[in-house]
Amino acid sequence: MYNRVKNMQKPSSAVTVVSSPRNKSVARRILLVLLLLVLAVAALAASSLVMVRRAAAGRLYSSATEIPHRHVGLVLGCSRRLGDGTPNPFFNSRIHAAIELFQASKIDYFLVSGDNHTKGYDEATDMRDGLLEAGVPAQRIYSDCAGFRTLDSIVRARDVFGVRQLTVISQEFHNQRAIFLASHNDVDAIGYGAPDVDLGDASGAHRREKFAKVKAVIDTYVLRTKPRFLGPKVSIGVDPPTTCSAAN
Repeated sequence: MYNRVKNMQKPSSAVTVVSSPRNKSVARRILLVLLLLVLAVAALAASSLVMVRRAAAGRLYSSATEIPHRHVGLVLGCSRRLGDGTPNPFFNSRIHAAIELFQASKIDYFLVSGDNHTKGYDEATDMRDGLLEAGVPAQRIYSDCAGFRTLDSIVRARDVFGVRQLTVISQEFHNQRAIFLASHNDVDAIGYGAPDVDLGDASGAHRREKFAKVKAVIDTYVLRTKPRFLGPKVSIGVDPPTTCSAAN
């Protein structure tokens, strides 16, 4: 009898946690908000990709014989070499596409635009040198050394170099974004697609481009982003060609 009473009086080590209806309701609301945020981000990304593709519809070309003539070709810059020192296939592809247009008399002048904000990294000069090596006369090449982003390249082509009609030269997925930005900045742009050298997306360029397209839409409709720098006016074909500080 004594043992039975003793066992009944022994406190239990187990702790029972009872969730109140209020806690469950808060948890459900948090999950609902998170779900809605995920859906909103997905919807923004999907709609951004659609808007960019629609803006470029009917303005992309892959044949030098079919593309209309434009006075200026805007070559969007990239580095000549990758981080490991090997040749950048995107660079070579863009140079080759630019030469195709020049030899077909579909471009009179080139505007090479790229990032030049750190010492030893100069996309515009790399592109200029590539065109020179391919036989394009120096007086036909103008350098935009402040094309930090595609947005900068497009708006500076208009506001600094006075170009309101041009051919963008890059890979097609990049040209789509450039044409979208041009269409919202009073620039009549068409695109000539350099061959895509990374169809398997080993470099991640295609994945990054999807984020860049979403950013372009946000820059256009929400942030109203402007170029980092403008500068003195330059008239292509009238003023002497511009070069970057690192140019030879």
